[in-house]
Amino acid sequence: MGRPKETSNKKEVRNKKEKKRKEKEKKRLERRENSRDGNSLDDMIAYVDEYGKITSTPQDLSQRKKAIAEDIQISIPKNRVSETRETIRKGIVTFFNDSKGFGFIKDSTTQESVFVHIKGLVEPIKENNKVTFEVERGKKGYNAINVKIDR
Repeated sequence: MGRPKETSNKKEVRNKKEKKRKEKEKKRLERRENSRDGNSLDDMIAYVDEYGKITSTPQDLSQRKKAIAEDIQISIPKNRVSETRETIRKGIVTFFNDSKGFGFIKDSTTQESVFVHIKGLVEPIKENNKVTFEVERGKKGYNAINVKIDR
């Protein structure tokens, strides 16, 4: 068997592939040469100063402030009663669905909408009722509990 003839299209494709390969090799050699010139690991290192800013120069350790171990607090601060919210709030029922057993109350002071479930009711409520309630943190936000009609 003889060798098949190469068409001009096959030659062009082969020449393009060869040209691409040579260009790729040339770029690789250029990158290698450039990395030796100045892109060393030392040029890529960045330092963080005492204020959290990134710099290219290392920090002067002689001016470093000493930390006193007793001043460092490693704990979660106690949950203080810093929330000076009233324990009993007032609001208006904006929506309540008896069949599904939930609704929303708009707080009179903060104007935020608080979720209320039928389990948090002391007495039955309807839409547009003025109510008093307490708030507790739930899975998805605040929930109203101990909901009573305000008289």
